[in-house]
Amino acid sequence: MYQPPSLLEKWIQENNELVNKCKQQEAGGGVVSRDHSQSNLRWCSSEFHKLLRKIQGIPPHVDHTQLELAVVCNTCVCFTAQSQFSEAELLLKEATERVLQMTGNNADTSDPLVLWRAVLKSAGNTALHPHVLYLLCLQWALWLAKCQLENIGELQEEMTSLCETVCDGVGDGSPSEAKRRLAKSPLLVMDPKRLTELLQICTSIAQGGEKLNEGRSSEALSDLQAASALPATRALVAYTHLLSGSCLAHMNRPQMALQCYKKALETDSRCVCALYRSMLIYRQLGNTQAEIQALRLLHSTLMLPPASEPVLGGIHPISPSLLLSSQSLSRLFSVPSALSVLYSLALKCVLSGRVTEGVEHYLDLLAALHSEDQLAVDAEVSVLPRMPELYLEAGTALLITRRPADCMALCNEVISTTLELVPEKVVLEEPEERIGGDARGLSVEGEDKVVMLLWAAAAYLLQGHCHAHLKDWKQAVTHYTRCINLVVKVRLKNRDFQPQIPAADVNVKHGKDLCALQRMKGLSLAWRGISFTQMDQLREALRDLQLSLQAFPDYTGAGLWCGEVLWRLGRKHEAAACWEKTWSLTTQTSVEKLPLYLQDPQSGPLLDSVELRLRIQELGPT
Repeated sequence: MYQPPSLLEKWIQENNELVNKCKQQEAGGGVVSRDHSQSNLRWCSSEFHKLLRKIQGIPPHVDHTQLELAVVCNTCVCFTAQSQFSEAELLLKEATERVLQMTGNNADTSDPLVLWRAVLKSAGNTALHPHVLYLLCLQWALWLAKCQLENIGELQEEMTSLCETVCDGVGDGSPSEAKRRLAKSPLLVMDPKRLTELLQICTSIAQGGEKLNEGRSSEALSDLQAASALPATRALVAYTHLLSGSCLAHMNRPQMALQCYKKALETDSRCVCALYRSMLIYRQLGNTQAEIQALRLLHSTLMLPPASEPVLGGIHPISPSLLLSSQSLSRLFSVPSALSVLYSLALKCVLSGRVTEGVEHYLDLLAALHSEDQLAVDAEVSVLPRMPELYLEAGTALLITRRPADCMALCNEVISTTLELVPEKVVLEEPEERIGGDARGLSVEGEDKVVMLLWAAAAYLLQGHCHAHLKDWKQAVTHYTRCINLVVKVRLKNRDFQPQIPAADVNVKHGKDLCALQRMKGLSLAWRGISFTQMDQLREALRDLQLSLQAFPDYTGAGLWCGEVLWRLGRKHEAAACWEKTWSLTTQTSVEKLPLYLQDPQSGPLLDSVELRLRIQELGPT
């Protein structure tokens, strides 16, 4: 005789149908867009929540409570996956209170740790135990997603027991296991065993990142090495190797760190952070060729389309990225944008002598910045030098590769966009006192004026170098003069004193922009003097070269040419003394610390120090 299904059976059937629909929708479309996935999760959470309210509308009963807890678990999974943590926390709190009510206990406390210990104890030998364990899994996921690692640490013993129990098969929500336990058992959206494995390795990674951030590198290394043997996706195992490498790097073991980064890449070829960290190690070791190779690989990898996170065991909405969202891990896993890496690659190639390669990278960078995909570009521009500076660096690289016409074209772009913004004069007032910190004495407005002037002057300087390369000395003098006329617009005003031209120690007082202007003044005066020398205007040449040495005493090119002019004027002993003094100088400024466009040009007339020393020997003693 037909018996209509009971209310409990109807609700179990409704739950199971929802679970199956969720899994079918998630797995049915192959690669699912994030918007579609979120829409699916919203629908699931809404439907599960409606079902839960129906179940909670009747007096509690053991059989009903098992179903209720299963539906709570499914609803919490959907809430957590949407980062609706407060809603999930509320459901879990209500569920734990329900369990205590059913077992005849009461925990009058607001402390979640005390509450969970009470619930685990009260449900230990009851039919509710598997569902309570799964609820604890979800509480663990919430704490991890909210970076509350201290709570997880407090329940470490309970978590360890949970892992052992769930991984042995208790609480497995797969259909086959459900059929073995009961013909009509409530299904779960996520496999508890897979979720527990995910939580184990993600917790180890998160704790390792926190310990590393706190300087406990050795302790973190030990934990991460143990975590690398846990069952997990290749991407998560790669993270354990990556963080192990970061620990070793902090412990000043760069070669061992490189081995860990290599292992991370072998485990997951798209672990771009391992490539980035390897590049930083190569830079630290001074291995320029390896650094360039790593930059090239990093850029090509970043240009690949992003890989979607793998789906584990059907629907798996709680992803590793949701659980690994702490600030410590964000810093450790951060990687520069593709455009930023391309810029670093271009600059490093030029500085290391691979200029032709560097030029191609600069041109690719400028093309990308002018591309139609402006929204994607705008998100990355903030970490790059500003556009005029990129033009100047690219122009410098073009000049080094004997492409002066292209260099001048880029400089014209800079001049056309900056020259009208340069004021008639820039007076920078020096504050009375500077106490600690980087007190540069410049307002934001003052800095902007100086930067505009710096770019326009640098463009004229480069154009002067281009004409010098073409041996058009008259035009070279014209453009060096334009550069000088801009630089001398900057005045420093001490309190109670008149404005004055920046002195040679300006870099100590006012930072890199004024230091750059001072160096530019020295370079432009020196190269105008060299151009005058080629035109046999020796008096003017000597004046400019001596002024250059006042502005930029360490510039050996100016010292050597000053001696050359003195020699041609018949002041040979002064010339010899000038050369000797120049050779005794030790250059203190690292080439890599200078803007590319302020380095000594690698074209134009040069003096042979060997030939100059022979002249001194022939001259004899004074």
